[in-house]
Amino acid sequence: MAFVTASWNPLGDAFYRKSELYEMSWSLKDGLRDSLVAAAPYGGPIAVLKEPQRRSPSSRPHLDIYSASGQTLASFTWKSGVVLQLGWSVSDELLCVQEDGTVLIYDLFGSFKRHFSMGQEITHDQVVQARVFHSPFGTGVAVVTASARFTLATNIDDLKLRRLPEVPGLQGAPSSWAILTQERQTKVLLSIGPELYVLDHTSFSPQYPPGLSPDSGSILQMCVSFSYKYLALFTESGLVWTGTSSLQEKFSEVDTKMRSAPKQMVCRVFPFSEVLVLIQFRFPLDQVSVLVPELDGIRVLGGFHQELLQEVPLVSQEIFKIASMSPGALLLEAHREYEKQSQRADEYLREIKEQSVLSEAVAQCVEAAAHEWDCTTQKALLRAASFGKCFLSDFSPESFVSICRELRVLNAVRESTVGIPLTHTQFKQMTVQVLIDRLVHRRLYPLAMEICRYLKIPEFQGVSRVLRHWASCKVQQTDLSDEAVARVVCAKVGDTPGVSYSHIAAKAYESGRPELAIKLLEFEARSGEQVPLLLKMKRSHLALSKAVESGDTDLVFTVVTFLKNEMNRGDFFMTLRNQPLALSLYRQRLEGRVAALQNAVDEFNKAKNDFNAKATEEEMKLLRFQKKLDEEKGAGPGAVSVQDTMETLLNLGLHKQAEQLYRDFRVPDKRFWWLKLRALAEKQDWDELDKFSRSKKSPIGYLPFVDVCVKNHNQHEAKKYLLRVSPEQRVQACLLLGDLEGAADAAIERRNAEPMPCLQPPTDGTTPARHSQEVTFSCLLLSAPICSFTCVDLLYEISL
Repeated sequence: MAFVTASWNPLGDAFYRKSELYEMSWSLKDGLRDSLVAAAPYGGPIAVLKEPQRRSPSSRPHLDIYSASGQTLASFTWKSGVVLQLGWSVSDELLCVQEDGTVLIYDLFGSFKRHFSMGQEITHDQVVQARVFHSPFGTGVAVVTASARFTLATNIDDLKLRRLPEVPGLQGAPSSWAILTQERQTKVLLSIGPELYVLDHTSFSPQYPPGLSPDSGSILQMCVSFSYKYLALFTESGLVWTGTSSLQEKFSEVDTKMRSAPKQMVCRVFPFSEVLVLIQFRFPLDQVSVLVPELDGIRVLGGFHQELLQEVPLVSQEIFKIASMSPGALLLEAHREYEKQSQRADEYLREIKEQSVLSEAVAQCVEAAAHEWDCTTQKALLRAASFGKCFLSDFSPESFVSICRELRVLNAVRESTVGIPLTHTQFKQMTVQVLIDRLVHRRLYPLAMEICRYLKIPEFQGVSRVLRHWASCKVQQTDLSDEAVARVVCAKVGDTPGVSYSHIAAKAYESGRPELAIKLLEFEARSGEQVPLLLKMKRSHLALSKAVESGDTDLVFTVVTFLKNEMNRGDFFMTLRNQPLALSLYRQRLEGRVAALQNAVDEFNKAKNDFNAKATEEEMKLLRFQKKLDEEKGAGPGAVSVQDTMETLLNLGLHKQAEQLYRDFRVPDKRFWWLKLRALAEKQDWDELDKFSRSKKSPIGYLPFVDVCVKNHNQHEAKKYLLRVSPEQRVQACLLLGDLEGAADAAIERRNAEPMPCLQPPTDGTTPARHSQEVTFSCLLLSAPICSFTCVDLLYEISL
């Protein structure tokens, strides 16, 4: 199979290959020229912003989102600020970093999701350069401003901005900089001329790359590897220094003979040869290409083609290298001869068996097949492995079957219509679950479900999860009626285990379609899942009905407790009256509680704990009162406190019962008067309020009567209580009524400076506070006797 090695290029003891991934489907007029381009790793999507620096309202940049094969996913005109950097999050969200420090986030289909700012001070300074990076914490953003200050956000999903220390001597952006993530710490590596520095959250320290020539000049460009373990530096003298990012070890120093920095530089260590490759200097590229670092290679993205540059895996080298005598190479050759019906097949097999390496030969062919992109080569290697395992009596087929399944999945997602060019190494690192998530996010639901079934993923983690996401997306579509969407979802989902209709209904409700949510809840078989959403949607009567229909008493009590906290007392008991079963259960709960409390009293008496026994008896007394009230009036407030019970009774107009409770439980006079005052005012029962105020001398005074009348918009009623307010509170009462002249008279009459600050009337949103104070001062001045020196002193105090 000589064609396999045709694309190999030797470098030292290793070989490198460029495999064409796609002939791009897009039709870019000028290719990638004058564009901001960002491609997500692991064969992810590509974003292209044409001419990002255009600022004219009549001619705006255009943002396009493509799959890795160039299939259009979204396209729209950019109407926000100037974008300096594009990047992709770990969940395939597009980040657009603007020069004002705002980061806008879009999904794969160009729908705006959210935004955040990198800090208020950045809005004034303006961002000059930005980076989007990945770390153990998630997706991060780093910016440097015109005032040479760095700001980091290491996780956009849990935003915590960190402004790094000032860099001495730095004016504007550094000549080059990169993000390093080491030991779960994110740092900035930057150069100022020939000097290299590390900037972290607290310090700024110089670094000295080992072995870097002193006459190499300024560091113009730098880059770190995909794993952040390795570093490459390009200097103005054309030297490329490579080593570890910790700057503890040097790998090489190469003179490129170039005197200008490359537009792009990608650093990576290939796993088998352990050397760094600066690919611009080894492979000719198109004039405008974008390099995308990957886990096991580099994607080279051009205007018409996309290729993958990677080191040839060691197992593939051993099999396909010219004149190779490895077990895998011999087995592959044996199978070729067997297909030709040649006698030489037996000779190759005998040689392999004599060396006792047949198991190794099969394993090599299986492993090599996983690393091949071409389907023909994959099949040849797998057939050779299948041929060899026929001669093994103790062969375990798990690895062979697993690789066959995984390759079939990889070949399916590599198709240009899907456009996820994953290598087997990337696939194993990513995991199947993440791949399913990526297909789901691209709304490739049929393919995702087929892969789940083919790989025999448990239904709850596979098909059910895909269907749940599909249904959640379906209910957000506005082109279908509620009835049509509910019918389609029910037909597709059916009774699939692991798919909750309540979850789908919740998505419908969040999308502003409450009626669709209710229709979907009708398909939910579990009442315990229906009820919480109905309560959230404020459909309390329906929630109570569903709870009663379920026959689950705990669920009924849950709804009743929720309603008791959410409704006023009157509405709560009217709701229970319409549900006799719920009311009956509620009463039974009270009886059971009384019995339990009686047992507690007996135990406290045995223990001679008089205080707790007395307190428990009081609680029983209250419960019996509430039960009797419920039986007589149908308005028992349930197992609540004395104060809540009185408040309920007063709101229902049961004043005699409230007063009886007030006497029986020795409620303080002030508390009872406050409760009754507020209840009467809220009901606007002014006659009863007047009668109550005259029943005896108020223990809380009469200023609260003025206050509640004013708050309930009855100035006329409030004035009835003004003359009954004590002299020391009359100033405040007049102010509540808006009577500034009366307030001034009362203050002057008292001849006391203490209440004077109260003369500042509260401002409404339309009158400035200072203006209100001046008006008050003027009113006081006009109402004061001219000859009163003391009054003038008071007024002067107020003006200060």
